[in-house]
Amino acid sequence: MSPTPPASALRPRLPTPLQQVTDPRFEARGVRLLLKRDDLVHPDLPGNKYRKLVLNLERARAAGHGTLLTFGGAYSNHLRATAAAGRLLGFATVGVVRGDELADRPLNASLAQCAADGMRLHFVDRSAYRQKADPAVLAALRRRTATEDAYVIPEGGSNALAVQGCTPLGAELRGRTDVAAVACGTGGTLAGLAAGLAPGQRALGIPVLKGGFLGPETAGLQRSAFGAPGTNWTLDDRFHCGGYARTTDELTAFADDFEQRHGLPVERVYVAKLLYALTALSEEGAFAPGTTVTAVITGTQPD
Repeated sequence: MSPTPPASALRPRLPTPLQQVTDPRFEARGVRLLLKRDDLVHPDLPGNKYRKLVLNLERARAAGHGTLLTFGGAYSNHLRATAAAGRLLGFATVGVVRGDELADRPLNASLAQCAADGMRLHFVDRSAYRQKADPAVLAALRRRTATEDAYVIPEGGSNALAVQGCTPLGAELRGRTDVAAVACGTGGTLAGLAAGLAPGQRALGIPVLKGGFLGPETAGLQRSAFGAPGTNWTLDDRFHCGGYARTTDELTAFADDFEQRHGLPVERVYVAKLLYALTALSEEGAFAPGTTVTAVITGTQPD
């Protein structure tokens, strides 16, 4: 098998653009709103998917792995991005998909794209999927999928290398903003974003899942990546709208209105909740007049 090319062969657009948005709901409070268009970093690996994968791909290449093994749900952005990276860089890819009931159904558009990019899909029941981090369960999955020699990337891509891969995102915002905000699923992007910021800047995470678990998760990711958690980030758990991929009429109306005002497609699982949260926080007076707030736009498709 020929060596895989370096991840730099993906040719990302870096740094990603920073776009000012004129919105009266922020202007009325003296707050400046910027959008960090990380959705434009790469057409096949948008936003945090590129940043979280890039160092993992380099590690897999350096260690001589020819196959990537990873995990996700039926609509996972991470699975799609890993499959695309495999196609572009010459890795074989295997995706363990949550829900064995899906095995006998036609593939949805997301999984069909994974398959078109060469990913071999393996469906498991939800109980086994929840235990995938257990060494014995993972070993059994590797045997069943013939991936004993594969490089393993966790669900959502969040590990120490992913956090380090997201650190340049914060560095790109040094001297450009006071607050950098991002929607959170696993905490990996927030952990890296915060680590890359300059002293005096702070990061804000808006969880899209309920449960209040992201604080310890984010701190743990920073500990694994840098040796200790930072103190320049916070979470606001009020804007999950009922949980992952859940919505409300108010959120839908807000996203529709934001799209019409600013001509920007608003992804509904992550980005809509982020922008809704920042608007509400601004109207609450959470940001002092003169504050520049940057919303990190991590993608344009639902996860």
